[in-house]
Amino acid sequence: MTPAQLLARIRKRSLPPAALLLGPEAYERRRLKEALLATVPENAVTQHDLTEQSLAEVVDDARALSLFTTERLIWVVNAEAALPRGRAAEEGHEEDSAGGASAAGAAPLAAYLKDPSPGVTLIFEAMRFDFEGDDKRKQERVRKFYASVQEVVELRRFGPREARQETDTLALRAGFRLDPAAADLLVEALGADIARIAVEIEKLSLYAGNRVVGVDDIGALVPDARSTTIFALVGALGRRDRARSLEFLDTLAREGEYLPLALAFLSTQFRMALVAREAGLKNAQQILGYFQRLGVAMWPSRAEQIQQTAAKFASPQLERAIKLIFETDRGLRDTRPDDRIVMEQFVLKLTA
Repeated sequence: MTPAQLLARIRKRSLPPAALLLGPEAYERRRLKEALLATVPENAVTQHDLTEQSLAEVVDDARALSLFTTERLIWVVNAEAALPRGRAAEEGHEEDSAGGASAAGAAPLAAYLKDPSPGVTLIFEAMRFDFEGDDKRKQERVRKFYASVQEVVELRRFGPREARQETDTLALRAGFRLDPAAADLLVEALGADIARIAVEIEKLSLYAGNRVVGVDDIGALVPDARSTTIFALVGALGRRDRARSLEFLDTLAREGEYLPLALAFLSTQFRMALVAREAGLKNAQQILGYFQRLGVAMWPSRAEQIQQTAAKFASPQLERAIKLIFETDRGLRDTRPDDRIVMEQFVLKLTA
């Protein structure tokens, strides 16, 4: 089940007796919790923590009748803590001793859900593990333990494209206009973390008034977007604008920014520009479509930067630029280098 599907059921007041919120996405979890809290009186909400209480105690509370309300919401955090511990469980031998332990540990919940209390909704929150990498196996153990809970809501992290779309929606809902390039920067600077983006959108709404929020506003107001000047440096070098490049480099040096980070952005920019040239891509729209088909996250403003770079540098010059980036990176790693001088030499060579 997706968060949107559960939200639809909440709006129809068709609540399940129990649901498992599985995954690390905080923004969707907060939206679901707010929607669920709105369905019951304030005195009908109880929270349990399975690091402090047992699953059997939670089930006992769900069976208890309330003298004051016919509807109750029981929110259970740290649902992973109910899983059996021990070497077998940690190594993932669920079919052996851990499997039996899991079934025994979850038995009170399974028995309760065969005949749940009317009007009571149990929400189990399991946010510790992600859907990929090493966490995937651990998350499967959580699913198996709570197999009796039919409604499992997957709270997956937003991808860059989904985060970008939601950013526009949040800005519209907040009542201000966000320049597309500023929205791109906000998503990229905050790593597509929509929970953090939502907080910054709320702050920007107080600042914006009736005017459009631009890239400079993001750089000034969003703490993690100080890389705005780095993006500006990348853009200026991509246009072979020596004067502006040196100005942006001066700003970065005075603000104490980590200059190797700027070099990393430049490396990506020139490599993508070389790919675009070799693929015969003529404009930003073609570049955007080409990289998106390859599964590379990209926004229109980044595609335009790559197009400008590809237009200003021939393929041999792009190859030379990548070599210069390698040499500059090596220079920055030398014993106690002056990073600013190394970067200035790079700018002068690149824009010659």
